[in-house]
Amino acid sequence: MRGASACGQPQRLSGGEELRLATMRMRRASCEHHHVRPSLVIVDDHAEFRRSAGALLAAEGFDVVGEASDGPEAVEAVARLRPQVVLLDIQLPGVDGLSIAEQLVEGTDPPVVVLISSREAAAYGERLRRSSAKGFIQKNALSGDAIAALLS
Repeated sequence: MRGASACGQPQRLSGGEELRLATMRMRRASCEHHHVRPSLVIVDDHAEFRRSAGALLAAEGFDVVGEASDGPEAVEAVARLRPQVVLLDIQLPGVDGLSIAEQLVEGTDPPVVVLISSREAAAYGERLRRSSAKGFIQKNALSGDAIAALLS
């Protein structure tokens, strides 16, 4: 991978761009210099993860405007709330996050979709690389900085 270290950078996925892994060692990108806090919806089937990720991201410069526990709820929440960013778990009950990502980017003024998983990116192979999502962050590396790096 061009310019990516073994410890990783955010993985950029859309438009055939190279993948980069996100880690906690990333230099501090800052949402703080933005005047407007990016709005964000968190989609994950575990309520505890949604709660802790929401608190973390709110403290790190994001306006967490909603959450969803599955694909249909995610589609409805995005249509209703119009967030700038959707943090979307790949492993959801029913329809997986990769399929939901495709639906979310089809509309007018679509959000930036960032996929997350407790598994490593390699577990999803080519399907992840072909995804319409902007990037991928492993859950244990989630931070506002990791998301901000994908947005820049």
